[in-house]
Amino acid sequence: MRKTGYYTHPECWLHEMGAGHPECPDRLSAIQDRLLISGVDLGLTQLQAPEAPLADIELAHDRMYIAALRGTSDRLQEDIEAGGPAYSHLDADTAINAHTWKAALSSAGAAIAATDAVLAGELENAFCAVRPPGHHATRKQAMGFCFFNNVAIAAKYALERHGLKRVAVVDFDVHHGNGTEDILAGDDRVLMVSFFQHPFYPYTGAENPAENMVNIPVPAYTKGMDVRELIETYWVPRLEEFKPEMIFISAGFDAHREDDMGQLGLTEQDYSWITHRVRQIALRHAQGRIVSCLEGGYDLSALSRSVEAHLRVLADI
Repeated sequence: MRKTGYYTHPECWLHEMGAGHPECPDRLSAIQDRLLISGVDLGLTQLQAPEAPLADIELAHDRMYIAALRGTSDRLQEDIEAGGPAYSHLDADTAINAHTWKAALSSAGAAIAATDAVLAGELENAFCAVRPPGHHATRKQAMGFCFFNNVAIAAKYALERHGLKRVAVVDFDVHHGNGTEDILAGDDRVLMVSFFQHPFYPYTGAENPAENMVNIPVPAYTKGMDVRELIETYWVPRLEEFKPEMIFISAGFDAHREDDMGQLGLTEQDYSWITHRVRQIALRHAQGRIVSCLEGGYDLSALSRSVEAHLRVLADI
């Protein structure tokens, strides 16, 4: 039995936000091509994501927000049928098209299905190759290319539906996971650890985080070896003390030195090292149980190489 699941869905390719937008379907194609060429795909269990039930999305998001997003999607469909625009902008960077609602349901559904499979012992861990990403989506707001917070939904699902007592969230995207913090801050069943470039979008995370947040703001041009030292100093002791029963990863790869969305200096070797350290903690305290969800990463070559490195560690290949 291959122990690492790989969840995705065709709808995740159909969501897009206009020509030239960095959060584009080509991201998933680049990842799949790289895994095929490298042979890593042979070590993964390929699975199609289901749609998330709205009742499970409501674990992390306000019911009125979910209804408003669905209503916007329905109105857009009507406008398109009447010859109107193909997109509805929620902010300057974040738009929906005719497929966004279904893609967002599939992205959250991947995280939930992966959680079920890992907790059932069918998989040791899983990677969700999904879009739209999630970690900027707050309880009541879409922003930063994100609509539903896939990792926060899955973490709450593990706690509420499966009865876990302690889960950890690891976020190594170049941007602060403000949405995840908004949803999980103050919940002592959750420990969230992250590093992020600061000052930088969304300009949060550096001041007065909740007790269950281990936020490490780092300046532009910080390199991988410095990040590794910070992880050993700040993340690892808190995670070891917390003893999570499951770990969720917001796997953003835009801190790569080739990705011009940010200005940090990580390489795929750094992502391999981070994944290895997180997996060691998961093996020690959580029976190896990890669910990782794609967040950022916009240079297609750097993204695909970094995901390959991440998955090689998760799948132990």
